[in-house]
Amino acid sequence: MKNVLITGICGMVGSHLADFLIEKTDWKIYGFARWIDSMDNLEHLSDRINKKDRIELVYGDLNDLSSLINAVNISKPDYVFHLGGQSYPQTSFIAPVETLQTNIIGTTNLLEALKNSDYKNAKIHVCASSEVFGRVPKEKLPIDEECSFHPASPYAISKIGTDLIGRYYGEAFGMTVMTTRMFTHTGPRRGDVFSESTFAKQVAMIEVGLQEPKIYVGNLDSLRTYADVRDAVNAYHTLLTVNPIGGEYYNIGGTYTCKIADVLNFFLERSTVKNIEVIIDPERLRPIDADLQVPNTDKFKNHTGWEPKISFEQTMNDLLEYWRDRIKNGRKFLNR
Repeated sequence: MKNVLITGICGMVGSHLADFLIEKTDWKIYGFARWIDSMDNLEHLSDRINKKDRIELVYGDLNDLSSLINAVNISKPDYVFHLGGQSYPQTSFIAPVETLQTNIIGTTNLLEALKNSDYKNAKIHVCASSEVFGRVPKEKLPIDEECSFHPASPYAISKIGTDLIGRYYGEAFGMTVMTTRMFTHTGPRRGDVFSESTFAKQVAMIEVGLQEPKIYVGNLDSLRTYADVRDAVNAYHTLLTVNPIGGEYYNIGGTYTCKIADVLNFFLERSTVKNIEVIIDPERLRPIDADLQVPNTDKFKNHTGWEPKISFEQTMNDLLEYWRDRIKNGRKFLNR
């Protein structure tokens, strides 16, 4: 049995990765969890976690090297998925230092802990972001791996650091570290601070009378290419198990491209409440935006054979039903 360590297991992607690994492998899963982390996304795994049935939580804080050394020694990882960090671009505008500290220094701490352990030879995935490309001119679409970085937020800058640090450890120390620039990925458990998830949540709240029939939005003109989170975690597993090459870097993403306005209309058309008013909320607008996100994923597809399988319609329908179910069960949420 192989051991796997997941940072960010409490998030959308980490929790779906845990689901995937439980179903598709016989690996023992160790996940970073701090006492302040929400366990909502792992609630369905509570019984397994309590019994330590193939999944166990260990304390790990990316900004505390000692805790990372301890977590590595406990988990004895054959594989590492580094998904943790400050993941919301909008927050980075008001908390740039925290974002840079957690994502850049935190990644360095984790790789140092692994480099100086008996588990230096683990296969390691460092998750950067498509946000590193930032403001890309139309003539450079679709975006391949060699497109220059033009970050549009402190978050994007932090992910450039994450990307380069991962590649550095792979090249300098012979570690099997690979970085990914994942384009927009979503689905059930998506945080409500992200556009498509707040649209779905607000529609679900309006349908039961918890919010007046007004939906608050930010920039609707940005172009995004969407993938399902369940396809994303399949890609991440493939990354570490199909001919992993240290120092390599890949764009990963879906195939459905549209404006954020089209996503909003998708949910409005499926709402049981009609004539919902759309209101631009200045607080939801970024100072600058990465407004053309269309990936070229040929490098990863050709190397691994991975392809996304879940349609845009299924992803968004599942996201809407996720919020409807949570609200139906009596949960209360902020209308952010």
